[in-house]
Amino acid sequence: MSVSAFIAYLQFEKNYSRHTISAYRRDISDFSEFASDEFDIKSIDDVDYTIIRNWIVHLVERGISNRSVNRKISSLKAYYSFLLKSEQISASPLAKHKALKTQKKVEVPFSEEEMTKIIEEIPFGDDFEGYRDKLIVELLYTTGIRRAELVQLKLKDLDRITGIIKVLGKRNKERFIPLLPSTLEMYDGYVQLRSQLKNRVDDEFLFLTKSGLKIYETLVYRTINKYFSLVSPKVKKSPHILRHTFATHLLNRGADLNSVKELLGHSSLASTQVYTHNSIAELKKVHLNAHPRNKKP
Repeated sequence: MSVSAFIAYLQFEKNYSRHTISAYRRDISDFSEFASDEFDIKSIDDVDYTIIRNWIVHLVERGISNRSVNRKISSLKAYYSFLLKSEQISASPLAKHKALKTQKKVEVPFSEEEMTKIIEEIPFGDDFEGYRDKLIVELLYTTGIRRAELVQLKLKDLDRITGIIKVLGKRNKERFIPLLPSTLEMYDGYVQLRSQLKNRVDDEFLFLTKSGLKIYETLVYRTINKYFSLVSPKVKKSPHILRHTFATHLLNRGADLNSVKELLGHSSLASTQVYTHNSIAELKKVHLNAHPRNKKP
């Protein structure tokens, strides 16, 4: 009962996305199964840290990365915090837990040259899917929106007159992002072809498959990976790297951190600051090349 109440709390009070809630449910279910099989625990409300520690060891021995283990423990921590808040337990078994050490995740953005090649040189095709895929790339790069946000975009969210798009972000928080003339021009071409689809089942949504259904997150990932594999040797090619690229290129061109924070939909500057290391590297290069005190060989 406690787990179902927790899931309802995440859904209705915290407004977490369906994807996030599924991850929490899966993590808690995995731990519950482990506690039951290994220690004959009937309810995870009654476990102590020793059992959780054994689960951590079990996960690491299975080859699960420290980052993934930390995410699973974070799900448990949230669950026990909920039990504390609702006075179902008097202390969390994870109160003194310290996260496993992880290597710093390095995400290399695409260069401006790579972005120019994708948008101006790569042939996407003149059919519906070609126009759609190119608009997906364009929107992700020129707005910095998340993949899940792009999938949920509706036709009514884009105001063609003002050139503004409304995005529904995490916790159902709305933000408004201006669109470039090039994006609007691409949008016009896509919408014209979209209107010719025979069965627009999910007609309210902006991006559809050729069958008229709303696109899905895996399709977006495959689209980005497919086209960027043609121009970039980078190992990771994903929608999130395009979001990273958007922020990095704006900062490199002089945008202030607060503005980028608002465009990305971050709740704090700390989240946005992860994108600044590339900007600092760019500034360092400019400084070294331009300053008269730097003696060139």
